[in-house]
Amino acid sequence: MADPSPSRGRAVVGRKPAWLKACLPAAGAFRATDAVLAELRLHTVCDEARCPNKGECFSAGTATFLILGDVCTRDCRFCSVEHASAQTGLCALDPDEPARLALAAARLGLRHVVVTSVTRDDLADGGAGQFAAAIRALRETMPQATVEVLVPDFGGERSALAVVLVERPDVLDHNLETVPRMYPQVRPRAVYERSLELLGRAATASPRPLVKTGLMVGLGETSGEVAAVLRDSAAAGADVVTVGQYLQPHAACLPVQRYVHPDEFAALEADGAALGLRVVAGPFVRSSYHAADVLSPCAEET
Repeated sequence: MADPSPSRGRAVVGRKPAWLKACLPAAGAFRATDAVLAELRLHTVCDEARCPNKGECFSAGTATFLILGDVCTRDCRFCSVEHASAQTGLCALDPDEPARLALAAARLGLRHVVVTSVTRDDLADGGAGQFAAAIRALRETMPQATVEVLVPDFGGERSALAVVLVERPDVLDHNLETVPRMYPQVRPRAVYERSLELLGRAATASPRPLVKTGLMVGLGETSGEVAAVLRDSAAAGADVVTVGQYLQPHAACLPVQRYVHPDEFAALEADGAALGLRVVAGPFVRSSYHAADVLSPCAEET
């Protein structure tokens, strides 16, 4: 990964390397996906987090749904999602949102549906009930589709995670995001050990979902620190770890410290295999990028 003594707070100078050139979207298919989402008044992480894969995914008729509104109660320094305190600027829960989400997934013909959310520390259950309702709506509308939920940490509340797990999602995803040393800088209101514990609880659930986590590189972490996160993930019971290049979404976010070469991503996949993990790594890899492709091989092996 990074140099053992990475620079701090200094943006990468110069153009992005050639391997960070995103493909242009197919205009017609892109507009069709966008129209479905707009008509049904749904948010996506593709838009709110300024994902570099939006063009490719929308053109392929897929998207990652973002529930619980588009304003987050956390202020993570890597994320472009709008944030506010737990007391102001937050929307009330929309009871019709799960049904609209399921309808959109059906119209788009999705075979694997990924649902994530902003963090809602203002809600007693952290939004777990809305995740559960979304899973139920998808099961009723699209019984053949697989469902992946990328959940927040629910403030460490075991009962909130249990509300989600009882609905039997096919994949339970919670991202570690970065190495523990960088949590105060990158995720100031998150706790590394709390996130690991959530993964461990998901891995011991019955029935057991596929357990997935993800992290970004290029923020100033060292290769040894990334290796330690992979070991921690394996020990917690994770099955899949996604690793992608951090790209600064806007000027207020942390600067990129380094662009990681594709060869290093390939090495991480090999390192993960030695730990019994399936590591999916690459410059544009994100938690929900090609999520159905990640699920299928694992399902066949387990």
